[in-house]
Amino acid sequence: MIDMKTTRLLQLFFGFLLLFNISCNSDSEFTQEMYYGNGILVANEGNFGKPNADVTFLTGDLSLKQDNIFSANNGGSNLGDVLQTIAFNGENAYLLLNNSNKIQVVNRYTFKKVTEITSQINQPRYLAFANNNIYVTNDKFNGEKYVAVYKASDYSFVKKISFTDAAERVVEAGNNIFVQNASYGFGNKISYITTSNNEVQSTITLPNGDINKMITNNEKVYAIAAGTADSYIYEISSAGSITKTTTLTGITNATNLEIENGNFYFTSGNNVYKMAMNATTVPAPLFTVASSTDPYSTLYGFNVINGGIFVSDANGFTEDSKITVYSSTGSVIKTFTAGKGTNGFYAN
Repeated sequence: MIDMKTTRLLQLFFGFLLLFNISCNSDSEFTQEMYYGNGILVANEGNFGKPNADVTFLTGDLSLKQDNIFSANNGGSNLGDVLQTIAFNGENAYLLLNNSNKIQVVNRYTFKKVTEITSQINQPRYLAFANNNIYVTNDKFNGEKYVAVYKASDYSFVKKISFTDAAERVVEAGNNIFVQNASYGFGNKISYITTSNNEVQSTITLPNGDINKMITNNEKVYAIAAGTADSYIYEISSAGSITKTTTLTGITNATNLEIENGNFYFTSGNNVYKMAMNATTVPAPLFTVASSTDPYSTLYGFNVINGGIFVSDANGFTEDSKITVYSSTGSVIKTFTAGKGTNGFYAN
């Protein structure tokens, strides 16, 4: 009798054989269900106004990839227009489509569609999960800016939390929700929402710089902000207090903040930096990427996963994106192409 462990190994083996065939032949037809765990999902936003967003899957060792896995597992259906971000909750992956005004919910391991969220969605940006709810930022140009709250159990709409400033990134820390009220390098405020009543508890104003990116790590919030001559990384407690400020002296317009294994990773211009979280001075760049065909394509996607630094060149948004994976010491591990406008990498 074959045990469950052996069965799973056989499934993975045949799945990877299938993945290899698909990667080598884009015209392959297949019916066998793939397993997308223990790998990396690559978000390709596509071209604005066209439903050509898609997701690429990489095995954890980067040896195999499969393109356009949403279409492959949902009868050839298009994913949508502008894949802004991917988030996970339980066994589901949430694919937020900014210009389609919807969130496609799929099983994160099979990529079969579960449902979609469209109610109270208007130019969505990012999403987070806390207290059995889903929190989605919406920011329409010259229009409403708000967080839409849904029940995670049945996706029903709960309420809208409105803002006068931008509603951009949103993260969870200590079962509280933090909203970045800054976008495109303008703004220095973060709203702290208590999830017990879904009300804004307080507004955190950063003393220096405009926020470029906000993330969460180890139940704390971190925001990287750019000033005139220097940049700053702020550490914020789950109770909404600024607890530490790291000054990046001489670094202008720092962005793309990531944290892994006690290190900050960030970029400035074409330079990529790695800096211990307890360091007081900024080291020399870890490496420098080449400029792309236009200034908007360089470092369009930037994430650190299991020691690998994933960088995308959007290649003018007319050709497939160029992806380079670096080691934590800055050496090139892997290069490959993905879809149009690759903007993020996510461990699944």
